[in-house]
Order: sequence, then C-alpha cells, then structure tokens
Amino acid sequence: MKVIEVSNRKTRKAFHDVARIIYKDDDTWVCPLDKEIESIFEPGKNIFFTHGEATRWLLYDDKNQLIGRVAAFIDRNTAYKQEQPTGGMGFFECINNKKAAFLLFDTAREWLKEKGMEAMDGPINFGETDKYWGLLVDGFTHPSYEIAYNHPYYQGLFESYGFQTYYKQEGFHLDVTRELPPRFLKIAEWIAAKPDYSFQHFEWKNADQFGEDFCKVFNTAWVTFKENFKPLETEYIKKTLKKAKAIIDEEFIWIAYNKGEPIAIYLMYPDVNQILKKLNGKLNLVSMLKFLYLKKKKTMTRARGVLMGVIPQFQGLGVESGIILKIAEVMARKPHYTEIEFSWVADFNPKMRKIFMAVGSVPAKHYITYRYLFDRNKPFKRYPIPEQ
Repeated sequence: MKVIEVSNRKTRKAFHDVARIIYKDDDTWVCPLDKEIESIFEPGKNIFFTHGEATRWLLYDDKNQLIGRVAAFIDRNTAYKQEQPTGGMGFFECINNKKAAFLLFDTAREWLKEKGMEAMDGPINFGETDKYWGLLVDGFTHPSYEIAYNHPYYQGLFESYGFQTYYKQEGFHLDVTRELPPRFLKIAEWIAAKPDYSFQHFEWKNADQFGEDFCKVFNTAWVTFKENFKPLETEYIKKTLKKAKAIIDEEFIWIAYNKGEPIAIYLMYPDVNQILKKLNGKLNLVSMLKFLYLKKKKTMTRARGVLMGVIPQFQGLGVESGIILKIAEVMARKPHYTEIEFSWVADFNPKMRKIFMAVGSVPAKHYITYRYLFDRNKPFKRYPIPEQ
C-alpha cells in the first residue's frame, strides 16, 4: 500500500472518486457534490484557512487501486483551547481493512504531530460543526444534507486504532404531519403572544442585517461551550447563505427578538440530498436542469434543522417553543413536507435535547466524535456533561 498527498487536478479528482468506490453498493448513501467538498480545501473559498491549514491524502493498494482517503487540519482558533494542542482529521473513507485504515490514521497523526499538535479529533470538518461532524454509529437511514454518513464497520476501525469517545451526538426526527403536543403548544402560543417578543423570518432584502443579528446570537449562545466554541464570523454566514441560495426557503430561517434585540436563532434547510441522490456528485448543465426540475416537482419532502440557539439570559423561558411554533405554522402551509431532522445535538447540551423531545421528535441517529491522544500514557478526559 502507498499513501499519496493530494496535490494536483488528478489527485483531487481521485479524492472524490474514493467515496464513490467505497459506497458503490450502498443504496442509502448520497454522493455530496464534488464542488462543495472541494471548496472546503480551497483557501479562497474556506475562511478557516485564514486561521488554519489543511491537507489530505489518498491510499492505493499494491495493485494501484484506490482504497481510502483522509484529511487532516488545524484550526488555530480552537487548537490551543484544549488541554493539549488538538488538530482534526476527517473525510475518512476506507475499505474494511485495519491495516489500510491504520495507515491513513497514522498519516494524519504524523502530519499533525509535526505541526505541534498532541491530539486529533475525528472525524470532523475543517469548518463549522454543523457539517460532516462525527461518526455515524446507529441509524443508518437516509442521510440529510451535509450530515455524516459512513459504513457501520468504521466504528470498529476507529476504536481498534485507539480513538476514544470525546462526546456523543443525536439526530432527532420530527413527523410534521402530526400536531404538536398540547402542553408544548400552550407554552409556545403564550410566548408568541407576549408583546416584548417578535419573530422574524429571513428575507434576502435584509440579508446583511440578518447576518449580523444571527452571528450576535450565535456567538453569545455558544460561548458557554468554551472548549468547542468557534466565534461565527458575519462573512461566513453571508457566504453560507449565498452558497445555499438555490435551496433556501426564507421561512425556514428565523430570529427571535426581545424589545428589538436578537435573542434566538433557528436555521433550517430543505433536505437537498433528496435531489443530490440522483446527481452522483456532479453539477454540470444537465444535472443543473435536473436539479431545477426536481425542485419544482417538490421532490424535497424533508427538512434539516441545522441549529437553534438562545442567548443565556433567555434560556428556559420558552423562546425556543415560540420559534418551533412558527416553523409548525410554515409547515402547515407547505404540506408536501413530512419530516424534519434536527441534527445534531451533543450530549453536553441536555437543554436542547429536552426541547426536541418536548416537541415530539425522537432520537433516530447516533454519532460519536472521537479523540486520539498522541501520548498513549496520558489520561483521557471526555468532554464534560453538565449536571442536570
């Protein structure tokens, strides 16, 4: 076996082809757009390169056949907030072979070690945590847009190498054809009627102000998760919205205000994977026309709740209920939607888990974000779970 660093057009193409090879017999898998995955590794398109670096490799067998890939990266904004400098690895794909997998893990580890890192988290993304984060270990059903999907045997490869559970994550599914629980509905209607509160959905004409308000809430709400916290930059949210313009529904994105000040956010996308499943990762002229046709035909019947956040002083007051009520009203006007996946909620965020359970959603998928300490004699510390 041999490892080759991705460095030119040929190896970049091969990086995307690995996934198509690994999942060729898996009807559940959805091939992400090559262009979108590639943009993660382009400094001009991924702002994380302004405070980090990344590289990636291919793995070939003795017959020169592609059998795996992996990427490694360092986000200097978070690497040194850990107990030890910690980098990341991700976009791992491999045949069911420990020798092959361990060679890829070793390659990522040695690169990070040379850069001064003492641990690696994975599989994660070189970007925000809402994309390609964690290893799927249960619930191998249809993957939502930008959510991790992998073969079940990957868990054994990670854990036999020595990766340990850093934290667990859950994806919740909500059947939107059913009415909200009466108790939840009563609280939500009471909150929505309070004069100091207002709820506004996104509009492209107000995109700049919306981006600023969105980041203000995010950076206040998530700072409590100090070790994992990455301040969201307004420019990032603007680029994210612009990139997703073809699929964004303005009524799927909300901000709650108290006396005119932003206090809570909710971001949801139509599950474009229901269309991408038919495109095999390509976006040429023919596939673009096919995309537009399938979108018009209301092929997307699922939505993915990307994130919800409330600034600390308004947590526990029912603001989240008010937002979910607004979403329920939107869904009632769009009856072709039948399901929302809220993904993901970490085990260190039990408050959000309770909210999703209260609205009637059920945990349907489970993920693990692992950590590997380079010093194998150092005591391992799991991400702390707050007392409830």
